[in-house]
Amino acid sequence: MRSNTMTVNDYRAVISFDPDIQMFRGEFVGLNGGADFYAKDVEGLRREGEISLKVFLDACAEDGVEPHKHLTTLATT
Repeated sequence: MRSNTMTVNDYRAVISFDPDIQMFRGEFVGLNGGADFYAKDVEGLRREGEISLKVFLDACAEDGVEPHKHLTTLATT
Protein backbone atom coordinates (compact mmCIF):
# COMPACT_ATOMS: atom_id res chain seq x y z
CA MET A 1 0.00 0.00 0.00
CA ARG A 2 1.27 3.47 -0.82
CA SER A 3 1.24 6.36 1.57
CA ASN A 4 -1.19 9.17 0.90
CA THR A 5 1.31 11.59 -0.57
CA MET A 6 1.86 13.19 -3.94
CA THR A 7 4.89 15.01 -5.27
CA VAL A 8 4.21 18.13 -7.32
CA ASN A 9 7.22 19.94 -8.79
CA ASP A 10 9.52 18.39 -6.16
CA TYR A 11 7.23 19.41 -3.26
CA ARG A 12 5.51 16.72 -1.19
CA ALA A 13 1.82 17.00 -0.37
CA VAL A 14 -0.26 14.88 1.99
CA ILE A 15 -3.50 13.69 0.38
CA SER A 16 -6.74 12.91 2.19
CA PHE A 17 -10.36 12.38 1.17
CA ASP A 18 -13.10 14.63 2.50
CA PRO A 19 -16.32 12.58 2.46
CA ASP A 20 -18.45 15.65 3.23
CA ILE A 21 -17.63 17.28 -0.10
CA GLN A 22 -16.63 14.06 -1.94
CA MET A 23 -13.25 15.50 -2.96
CA PHE A 24 -9.59 14.78 -2.39
CA ARG A 25 -7.61 17.40 -0.48
CA GLY A 26 -3.89 17.96 -0.81
CA GLU A 27 -1.74 20.01 1.53
CA PHE A 28 1.91 20.75 0.91
CA VAL A 29 4.25 19.96 3.80
CA GLY A 30 7.43 21.79 4.74
CA LEU A 31 6.16 25.20 3.66
CA ASN A 32 5.92 28.17 5.98
CA GLY A 33 2.26 28.74 5.13
CA GLY A 34 -0.83 26.98 3.91
CA ALA A 35 -0.97 25.79 0.34
CA ASP A 36 -3.81 23.33 -0.08
CA PHE A 37 -5.85 22.19 -3.06
CA TYR A 38 -8.93 20.10 -3.88
CA ALA A 39 -10.11 17.93 -6.77
CA LYS A 40 -12.33 14.95 -7.53
CA ASP A 41 -9.62 12.83 -9.18
CA VAL A 42 -5.86 12.36 -9.28
CA GLU A 43 -5.37 14.25 -12.54
CA GLY A 44 -7.33 17.23 -11.20
CA LEU A 45 -5.49 17.02 -7.89
CA ARG A 46 -2.12 17.27 -9.63
CA ARG A 47 -3.31 20.17 -11.79
CA GLU A 48 -4.77 22.06 -8.81
CA GLY A 49 -1.64 21.30 -6.79
CA GLU A 50 0.55 22.90 -9.45
CA ILE A 51 -1.64 26.01 -9.46
CA SER A 52 -1.74 26.27 -5.65
CA LEU A 53 2.01 25.80 -5.36
CA LYS A 54 2.74 28.43 -8.02
CA VAL A 55 0.45 30.98 -6.34
CA PHE A 56 2.09 30.30 -2.96
CA LEU A 57 5.67 30.49 -4.27
CA ASP A 58 4.92 33.62 -6.32
CA ALA A 59 3.43 35.34 -3.25
CA CYS A 60 6.48 34.40 -1.18
CA ALA A 61 8.82 35.77 -3.86
CA GLU A 62 6.80 38.98 -4.15
CA ASP A 63 6.86 39.50 -0.37
CA GLY A 64 10.51 38.44 0.02
CA VAL A 65 9.53 35.55 2.31
CA GLU A 66 11.32 32.20 2.50
CA PRO A 67 8.74 29.60 1.38
CA HIS A 68 10.27 26.68 3.31
CA LYS A 69 10.03 26.03 7.03
CA HIS A 70 13.37 26.04 8.79
CA LEU A 71 14.52 22.76 10.35
CA THR A 72 14.06 24.13 13.86
CA THR A 73 10.46 24.99 12.98
CA LEU A 74 9.89 21.48 11.62
CA ALA A 75 11.22 19.89 14.80
CA THR A 76 8.70 21.75 16.97
CA THR A 77 5.60 21.05 14.84
